Amino acid sequence: MRQASTGLPLGLGVAVAVLIADQLAKRLAIEMLDPYQPVALLPVLNLTLAFNPGAAFSLLADEGGWQRWALAAVALAVSAYLVHWLKTLPAVDRLQAVGLGGILGGALGNMVDRLWLGAVVDFIDLHVAGWHWPAFNVADSAITVGVGAVIVCVLRDHRRERRAQR
Repeated sequence: MRQASTGLPLGLGVAVAVLIADQLAKRLAIEMLDPYQPVALLPVLNLTLAFNPGAAFSLLADEGGWQRWALAAVALAVSAYLVHWLKTLPAVDRLQAVGLGGILGGALGNMVDRLWLGAVVDFIDLHVAGWHWPAFNVADSAITVGVGAVIVCVLRDHRRERRAQR
């Protein structure tokens, strides 16, 4: 008996592409930028090399170092769950597979930084009228877009279920 096709190959392909793009971009940022010295690209965009030992928005950044291992463990657990989700996802749900792959690749990209460098490498600095969004990277962008795609899919599926019940 042939096993049903899942979203795993597409999701893993996206995850690998995100991981590679993220790590290459971070290596270029480390090689080409001086830490915390902005390089203006556009009126609202700088490249600014920064290192975040904490979670999103530098949460836990001032802790004694335990957060490095705790956040890496969380990323590993989330990654395992995402692989399981991809295995159960029908292959026809391509948008959700792409979204989950983006989240997976982003989580792994930031986990690699934590394990090898002790901090996540950020370098994208968006700003308007003197207000700066916290610096971020390709992995963070992939996670954000991936979460958006998954939310769209969950809402779409919910609507389909409600219609089917009528």
